[in-house]
Amino acid sequence: MRTPLRPLTRILLARQRGESPDLIERENLAQRHEALREKTQGRASSRLALLAVAFGCAYLTIGVRMGHLAASVPVEPVASAPGAEIVAQRADIVDREGRILATNMTTHALYAHPKDMVDPKGTAAKLAEIFPDLDAAALERRFTDGRSFVWVRKVLSPEQMQLVHEIGDPGLLFGPREMRLYPNGSLAAHVLGGYSFGAEGVHSAEVIGTAGVEKAMDARLRDPAQAGAPLQLSIDLSVQATVEEVLAAGIGMMNAKGGAAILMNVQTGEIVAMASAPTFDPNDRPSPLIDKDAEAGDSPLFNRAVQGVYELGSTFKIFAVAQAMELGLVNPDTMVDANAPMIWGKHKIKEFEGKNYGPLLSVTDVIAKSSNVGTAHIALMIGPLRQQAFLKSMGFFEPTALELIEAPGAKPLIPKRWPEIVTITTAYGHGMSASPMHLAAAYAAIANGGIYLKPTLLKREGAAKGVRVLSEDVAAEARKMLRRVVTDGTASFAEVEGYEVAGKTGTADKPKKSGGYYKDKVINTFAAMFPASAPRYVLIVTLDEPINTMISPVRRTAGWTSVPVAAEMIRRVAPLLGLRPKVEPVAGTTLTAAEN
Repeated sequence: MRTPLRPLTRILLARQRGESPDLIERENLAQRHEALREKTQGRASSRLALLAVAFGCAYLTIGVRMGHLAASVPVEPVASAPGAEIVAQRADIVDREGRILATNMTTHALYAHPKDMVDPKGTAAKLAEIFPDLDAAALERRFTDGRSFVWVRKVLSPEQMQLVHEIGDPGLLFGPREMRLYPNGSLAAHVLGGYSFGAEGVHSAEVIGTAGVEKAMDARLRDPAQAGAPLQLSIDLSVQATVEEVLAAGIGMMNAKGGAAILMNVQTGEIVAMASAPTFDPNDRPSPLIDKDAEAGDSPLFNRAVQGVYELGSTFKIFAVAQAMELGLVNPDTMVDANAPMIWGKHKIKEFEGKNYGPLLSVTDVIAKSSNVGTAHIALMIGPLRQQAFLKSMGFFEPTALELIEAPGAKPLIPKRWPEIVTITTAYGHGMSASPMHLAAAYAAIANGGIYLKPTLLKREGAAKGVRVLSEDVAAEARKMLRRVVTDGTASFAEVEGYEVAGKTGTADKPKKSGGYYKDKVINTFAAMFPASAPRYVLIVTLDEPINTMISPVRRTAGWTSVPVAAEMIRRVAPLLGLRPKVEPVAGTTLTAAEN
């Protein structure tokens, strides 16, 4: 309804009564002005209220944002494109007790913008003084050849960073990045391997594994789904340090070229310690050897425990005897032909130093005296096909399934043909080559009652699953024979007071690249298990070209070189492993009463 501007009805009535209509119009106008004023005031009040709310919200938003910025850590903004982000986070590696073996550390890289440099020549000279491995002349050429960007150093220590700061050249810049740190230096170097940088940027770099566990488990260590959970190894840091220390000392005392040691839990297959010497520091990983004439073992990067494929000598004899007992061909008291030398076709099988243990030896004495001829006759009872099948079940035909990038390449050297003469020589460890890790896993099967377990460098939770290769009775008899090797045989120096040690020595001539064998170079191995009555651990110690010069005449056999080193390891690591020494009671002990 429209409201009329003038109240005509009232005006007409006023005229009829002779009244003036001006009063009515003025009253009507005043009412209209009052209504308009009220309407305008209401609209203004609403607008002011809305504006106040808007200002309040804006003030609150700014206050919250300022508080958030004040509580955060300042970070230099970095321009990035979608999909170009570098993932640098990498999980820690810890030992079986949770102690750090490898972790991450924030550091800085040094780069240069040559066009912003004030004194390229002087800066190059000063940088060469801080970093002796840099060549001042080469660095100066890179600064002055028109480049807009130059990497100077990928990783800086805090001290080096401060020295570069003091140069004061505006063309030198620092980029934050994450690097890998091995706080124990060279400890467990061949297990851990090392790292390098993958995709690199000024403000970050991708850390990738280059060897060892770091390379083999690279995907696991970089997996964001693992939420940074550390990778736990089976290695015990304290035991590892002791094994490495004794191995290094043993190599020095026995004048050896190098060596390896493996300590394995026979119930779980876990590798508690693994050492190879010479070694290196993964924080400063050396370059591979480029000398074509050098042996692989000359490089400190070479892992002798896994990559070293050697003839392991008489340590193999127990496998022939154990298989023959498993097949029911012999028992520990069976007498076998041991008359030396043994003629087989055009081949002559001899004993060490031309000895003759014949005409007959018991199977137990074949192992205790380490008779080649006795072992050869037992191997012939088994035959080539059954021998191959048994050694295959013990893992000697394939690389070990160990969590090291080097493991798949360490395949045993198997004879292409397997006539009876190969059956003979393989039975006493010649003509077939395998790594100390293969030997550790096979001896663990004898030690634990006949179950072959795949060795692992990862801590295992719960019972390990394996394959039965020997009956418990045969494994027990084999352990008794290995104990005799220590008490009455070639490994008498392995006796450790309080710990029953069983094991077998192996001395193998070192092969020449041109064919044949050296007469004065050997690979010596001692394969031990302890305590012999209920074995918990297997220890393998291998020395490359050892010579014991502490006695006259000098000795090169395992009984005089590898065995004493292994005995010292057992003496020192057994308490660390929680094994209590077995104390023999003193005969005739009596109690005496005394009066005060």
